[in-house]
Amino acid sequence: MTTSRTPLVVVGDALLDHDLCGRAERLAPDAPVPVVHGTRRSSRPGGAALAACLAACDGRPVTLVTALGRDAASDTLRELLAGRVDLVEVPLEGTLSSKTRVLAGDRPLLRLDDGDGRARAATGPAEATVTGAGGVLVADYGRGTADVLRAALATAATRAPVVWDPHVRGRAPVPGILLATPSAQEARAFARRADDGEDTGDEAGLRTAARDARTLVRAWRARAVAVTLGERGALLSHGETPLLVPTPAAAAGDPCGAGDRFAAAAAGLLADGGLTEDAVQAAVHAASRYVAEGGARAVAAVREPETSAPHQADGHSSADAVRTAARVRAAGGTVVAAGGCFDLLHAGHVALLQAARRAGDCLVVCVNSDDSVRRRKGDSRPLVPVADRVRVLRALECVDAVAVFDEDTPERVLGELRPHIWAKGGDYARTRLPEQPLVESWGGQVLLLPYLDGRSTTGLARRAALTPTRPGSPTR
Repeated sequence: MTTSRTPLVVVGDALLDHDLCGRAERLAPDAPVPVVHGTRRSSRPGGAALAACLAACDGRPVTLVTALGRDAASDTLRELLAGRVDLVEVPLEGTLSSKTRVLAGDRPLLRLDDGDGRARAATGPAEATVTGAGGVLVADYGRGTADVLRAALATAATRAPVVWDPHVRGRAPVPGILLATPSAQEARAFARRADDGEDTGDEAGLRTAARDARTLVRAWRARAVAVTLGERGALLSHGETPLLVPTPAAAAGDPCGAGDRFAAAAAGLLADGGLTEDAVQAAVHAASRYVAEGGARAVAAVREPETSAPHQADGHSSADAVRTAARVRAAGGTVVAAGGCFDLLHAGHVALLQAARRAGDCLVVCVNSDDSVRRRKGDSRPLVPVADRVRVLRALECVDAVAVFDEDTPERVLGELRPHIWAKGGDYARTRLPEQPLVESWGGQVLLLPYLDGRSTTGLARRAALTPTRPGSPTR
């Protein structure tokens, strides 16, 4: 079921990003530098423009208020944003800033920066868009857009949720914002300014992040500050005891833009009326998925809307799993898929999935939807709804992605994933699987794996039904 989502206004400095991706297998003979060959060039929105595109990926209307000029980079960015977000422009003095990364695989080797343009002045349409917004995300990259619209942003903060993603080259947020989302490094720098330059230590860790967040809540007069900690998640502070929100699993990949993904997810959910704690938790999950799926380079193409809340049935779309499989395949890795109902996950399931993951470089689990389980197992099943089954599977370290299918067999989703290996339990040893010809049609292989005897959901459910409940004991 599609729910209505509050339109979001993103205010900040747009950039144009380029990636030159290739392979580095040797050093140059005349200098100790890698030789990158076989390069492919791609361009994508950067800065506030990336944040706006990511917010639009969540299925909500997005308006980007940013500074653009008459230079070639600005024209290219307008083309990249067409059809994805609505644009409200303020004048740009100079040329649009752009950055070019040279990468070998997923590892950046060099970055080249061009353009020094800054926002020149506010306009009436831009101010009206900001003050009338139902929710605002400020993606400040220190190039003046938030500065020229500061009065309008201060007004917006008195009547709507405002999330501010700061930059060390920019100014402090306006008073009254609902949430600020600095990185640990940014929080450290702003906290030093708030303490009049006093150096309270450079040590990294949760203690420093908590102290900095508490300082910034007071100095910025913000309702809350969430310090993003990369692989560790985020630390949310309202000025007292902080809340640590860990990542659901370690995500290996390109982290460029993960902070924008975090801020965009949090801003959208807060605009919808969500609680700050829930929004930060969903934002951590969204940023983790973003990194695992390839990061900013995946935004070069238009992405399908996704849900940000980790507790929702986000397994209904196979888009995340397809992107994960494509990323691993493009890097030369082996994609393994396994399938089943996974109703009441038990030790037999876990053993099968762990063995399947060891057979390749990523594991995508194909899960029957509730209707599909019902047709196979009867009206009393599933015992666990698909949203919960997906969440439990994603929590397993051996599982990289989950795809839900509504048909009786997983052939459609397998055709989208095109795995190198389709793994099934050894109890299928004497059965020709209906999906086997399909998997073999692209050179894939069906692989049977040992299955732990005596483990089954049906058996667990039967034993649970026979277990007497003590009087007065809870039933949940």
